[in-house]
Amino acid sequence: MSGTPPACPDWLVQRLRERGGAVPFQRYMDWALHDPHHGAYGAGRLRIGRDGDFVTSPSLGPDFAALLAPQLADWLAALGTGALALVEAGPGEGSLALALAEALQRHWPELAGRTTLWLVEPNTGMAERQRRRLQGSPLPCRWTSWQELAAAPVRGVVLAHEVLDALAVERIVWDGALWRRQQVRLVEAGPTGAWLRLEPGEPLEPEALAQLAALGLEPPGDQRPPGWCSELHPGSGPWLQACAAALADGPLLVIDYALEAWRYYAPQRSAGTLLAYRGQRASPDPLLEPGAWDLTAHLCIDTLQHQARAAGWQVLGQCRQGEALLALGLAERLHGLQQAPEAGEASGLAELLERREGLLRLVDPHTLGDFRWLAFSRGAMATPRFLLPPDPGSWATRQTPA
Repeated sequence: MSGTPPACPDWLVQRLRERGGAVPFQRYMDWALHDPHHGAYGAGRLRIGRDGDFVTSPSLGPDFAALLAPQLADWLAALGTGALALVEAGPGEGSLALALAEALQRHWPELAGRTTLWLVEPNTGMAERQRRRLQGSPLPCRWTSWQELAAAPVRGVVLAHEVLDALAVERIVWDGALWRRQQVRLVEAGPTGAWLRLEPGEPLEPEALAQLAALGLEPPGDQRPPGWCSELHPGSGPWLQACAAALADGPLLVIDYALEAWRYYAPQRSAGTLLAYRGQRASPDPLLEPGAWDLTAHLCIDTLQHQARAAGWQVLGQCRQGEALLALGLAERLHGLQQAPEAGEASGLAELLERREGLLRLVDPHTLGDFRWLAFSRGAMATPRFLLPPDPGSWATRQTPA
């Protein structure tokens, strides 16, 4: 940080003083995001969409949900007769849940008639916004927790779109001799206030060092100098276990930024993947206005799949979002927009152009197209259509991002 560090908010000053002046980064991130009164999500402060703090695939228009809906319908139909569940974890503004419910009602009314929409949202501020958005849902909506669902596990599909990247990560730092947990320190500045500082904390225990060895980080080697920093993901394992306990039968689809371990922990990625977002702006400084910025870190694919197997999930496979959406018909949808008759009103033409821009952004390999779709299942499930080998002669195959 350059210049005068920003002042630490009073609520966080009090928390840190109560804990001796410093906490592991994981605890700080959890407070900054999920504290019910002060957290960016917990207090419902963040806004998602073109005019919000950051853009997600569903916020670009109706086409993302329209492309995803047939895959979800395939999975629901494969579960046979009886009551079904569409479970969305961390539903954001509720726009994706509503669009999927409307698509099921419109195109698969028989499935819709026996499907309940379950929303797993731990942050009350976000849940209130979702309730307002979903008042007109054609499917019955229930807000719940993994623990409540585990009391009577459901059969259905679980969707986790940009959820796991909001779980608090543990940051690790190599100090030249030892791996240490990064911590957030309160620096008392007398009458001028207090501010925050990142610094190496306690050395890692043998169990954590064994995990680093499995990821190729122990020993760190000469390519990782003192100060080299990255993230571990201790929260995703318990999340996968809780989700598995809530689902008796069916698939889980995780859609998020994710990297293979060899890319995630490459020597040149010396500051990890953690970023702060606010007002469509990204910053590498996670200490900016705690509780006012989103904090997010990529997932490690190898770690997530290992944790999933340990929690009882079958790994179905993974691919980039650009590849998935092209396999689900994005090229045909884009072609249909291009062939649409010229709109008679400027507003109609503007809408077509906006949808076309949104579709292209969904598969842009430098942005949303590089999201990963990771599929898991409880029980036997067929390979999802977005993981099937495409027709070698199709337009989608020729245009799939590298």
